Amino acid sequence: MDISITLQIIILIMSVVIHEVSHGYMAYWLGDPTAKYANRLNFNPVNHLDIFGSFIVPVLLIISHSPFLFGWAKPVPYNPYNLRNQKYGPALVGLAGPLSNLILAIIAGVILRALMVFGVVEGIFLQILVIIIFINILLMVFNLFPIPPLDGSKLLFALIPMSEHTKMMLEQYGFVFLLIFIVLFRGLIELVFFATLNYFIHIIVGVSLNEFFLLMR
Repeated sequence: MDISITLQIIILIMSVVIHEVSHGYMAYWLGDPTAKYANRLNFNPVNHLDIFGSFIVPVLLIISHSPFLFGWAKPVPYNPYNLRNQKYGPALVGLAGPLSNLILAIIAGVILRALMVFGVVEGIFLQILVIIIFINILLMVFNLFPIPPLDGSKLLFALIPMSEHTKMMLEQYGFVFLLIFIVLFRGLIELVFFATLNYFIHIIVGVSLNEFFLLMR
């Protein structure tokens, strides 16, 4: 298997694990110990990986030559009724995942910029940093779309008044809505992602999008 593909899969797995653990720690900080009791407040991939989302989907995307590599881990369990803030607590738990991806991308971006300032413009470590940025910005953007079961839906539920029945219905059929959204609005997803990525690397890394992709090779 190509080294770049291997790196992408490894980084994807670790990124989604950190994403899910962040949900658990935020819930724990807000008063819910469910994730702790389920042994999910750790970074051991074995405790978090989902066969379908962590392996089958990424492999299928690679086989189909998709421009994106995407996947997920098993959702960290939490009980929203244990949270101290009942109105905004679920939204904070939901946003913790995308925030962790943004923090990972910023750390990698700062290191990448520092290396380039010192004249390092190639090598496996630079490639790793670029992949970390690419995958984590993708995870952040995609998860912020306000469609269940994505994290952005928790923010939607907190900001827009709706009955519990409506929330349950949206969550029950959320995966169907998500598949329809991906099929019908793939162009919009790509537009938002590349616009966000372009803004991020311009501000943090200080290079153009073309230069950024050259570093990934």
